[in-house]
Amino acid sequence: MFCEKAMEMIRELHRMSDGQLPAFNEDGLRQVLQEMEALYEQNQADVNEAKSFGRSDLIPSIKLRHCCLLRNQRCITAYLYDRLLRIRALRWEYGSVLPANVRFHMSAEEVQWFGQYKKSLASFMRSLGEGEGLDITQDIKPPKSLYIQVRCLKDHGEFEIEDGTVILLKKNSQHFLPRWKCEQLIRQGVLEHVVS
Repeated sequence: MFCEKAMEMIRELHRMSDGQLPAFNEDGLRQVLQEMEALYEQNQADVNEAKSFGRSDLIPSIKLRHCCLLRNQRCITAYLYDRLLRIRALRWEYGSVLPANVRFHMSAEEVQWFGQYKKSLASFMRSLGEGEGLDITQDIKPPKSLYIQVRCLKDHGEFEIEDGTVILLKKNSQHFLPRWKCEQLIRQGVLEHVVS
């Protein structure tokens, strides 16, 4: 049946929750492109035959295959666009460094796009705040307090805060830190917010 693989790829995305990125379905994409190529070649042959021999009985099948080509094109575009939206959201959630398990599910082109988006966002943030820059990825939700209690989930090494104090982040150690300095590490899974 025409367009089945393309629809299956769309269903695969809908089965995943919003914050997750499924593995890039390169094999499925290749199958859809091969189907589109076969449909196009069949249409070309039938169009040439219809023109040469005046066979108007081929027009319905030409139109059907053309509609299938357009549907496959829309499905592939929707699949790729939805993945880019998810990758863009991951930049805001995890920061400029994605976890290895997320990068593993991305194609080489998506990794390249993420790098360009990351650079573009960094350039925009540097242009804000009268030349000092402003990190707009921090404080996605308004903070209730400026300092929070955090627990270190894994060894991270030294961490410097704005007053020059260097803190050693070792596994299971707890610290009282400025929210804006540790929010990125919380998203990356290095720290966790201790709610008392």
